[in-house]
Amino acid sequence: MADPTALKTPLFDWHQANGGRMVDFAGWSMPVQYTSIVEEHQAVRRGVGLFDVSHMGRLAFDGAKALDWINLVATNDAAKLEAGRIQYSLLANDLGGLIDDILVYRLAKGYYVVCNASNRERVVAQFQEHREGFKAALSDRTADTAMIAVQGPSAAATVQAISSVTFDGLKYYHATEAKLLDGVAALVSRTGYTGEDGFELIVPAADAAKVWIGLMDAGAPFGVVPCGLGARDTLRFEAAMPLYGHELTDTTSPFAAGVGWAVKLDKGDFVGAEALRQQAQSPGSTRVGLKLEGKRIARQGSSVTSDDRSLGLVTSGTFAPTLQASLAMALIDPEFAAPGKKVVVDVRGKPEPAEVVPLPFYKRPRPQSQT
Repeated sequence: MADPTALKTPLFDWHQANGGRMVDFAGWSMPVQYTSIVEEHQAVRRGVGLFDVSHMGRLAFDGAKALDWINLVATNDAAKLEAGRIQYSLLANDLGGLIDDILVYRLAKGYYVVCNASNRERVVAQFQEHREGFKAALSDRTADTAMIAVQGPSAAATVQAISSVTFDGLKYYHATEAKLLDGVAALVSRTGYTGEDGFELIVPAADAAKVWIGLMDAGAPFGVVPCGLGARDTLRFEAAMPLYGHELTDTTSPFAAGVGWAVKLDKGDFVGAEALRQQAQSPGSTRVGLKLEGKRIARQGSSVTSDDRSLGLVTSGTFAPTLQASLAMALIDPEFAAPGKKVVVDVRGKPEPAEVVPLPFYKRPRPQSQT
C-alpha cells in the first residue's frame, strides 16, 4: 500500500489517471511503470519516452560568491563553466566519502544544481554547513518547479514541436531558456540518464501537466510513451551510468567507481580534497562490466570470485533488454579488470560463470550536433 505521507510531483494525478503503477521512492510517490519496463525501455531506444523526474532536487544559487561557494563544496571546477554549460560533479565529505553526484548549471545569472531525490536534504545541509564567508544564497526550487525528461532518437523533434526556439545547435551538456506551448518559461538542457539523445525540461509546477500533455501530443507520431523508474534504471544501466546507492556510496572512492575525472585535485582547496588525493593514489578497486553466461540476474551485493579468491561485489545487475544478456557492473580487484577475464558471480547461492566486458554495455552513435 502506498504511503499516504509520500511527496507528490505536480504530475501525480496524471500518472494515476493513466495507469502509472505508483511506488514509494526516496519519500516520493512515483510511477515505476505503465505497461512493462521492457516496452518502455525499447520505446526510448527506438523513438521517444517521457519521464517525470520532478523528485530530483533543484537548487538555485545566486550572489557574488556563488561560484566560490559551489567550488568549495563540489569536486569539479565550476569556474570552467561558461553561461549555458552544465558540468557533472560530486559532493564529498571530509573523509572523501560521496554525499551525492550532481549536475551544476551555469546560467546567465547565477547557478543551478540538480541532485538526487534521496540526497537532497544532505546536499542542502552540506552547502549550508560551508556557507560562512560567502555572499551568496541557496534557494530550494524543488517544490515550485517540475522536471520532465524527454529521451530517445526522436526527443529533439518532440521538444522542438512545442518550443519557440530551435535546438539543432544545442550541444550535449548545454542548456538554454525557452518558451513552450503558449508561453511557459522553461530551462531546457540537453541531458539525460538513458544513453540516448535527450532533453530535461524544468518548468513551473503549475504548468507541468500542460507541458507533459503537450509533449505526449507532439511525440505521438514517434510512438511516444510515458516511462517509469523501472525503465529509467535499465536504460541508465545499459549505458553504464553510475547510480548513487549502487556504484556511488559514502564509502566508495570516485576513482574506483570510474568518475574520478570529476574530481579536480588541482583547482585549490575543497571539501574532502586531502582524502581524495590519497584515494587517487590507491583506489583499491575498479568498476567493470560483467556478462553472465546464463540469464539469471546478479543483484547488488553478489560476490565476484576467481578460484575461490574474493574479487569484489556486484553494484547493479539486470537482464538488458537491448542487448538480450544478463549483465552486471561490479567493483573488483584491478588485477582482474581487463576485458576477457573469467570470473564467477554468486547468484542467490549458485555460481554463475561470467566474463569481464568493456563499459558502457550500450553506446549510441552521437549526432554531429553534439560533438
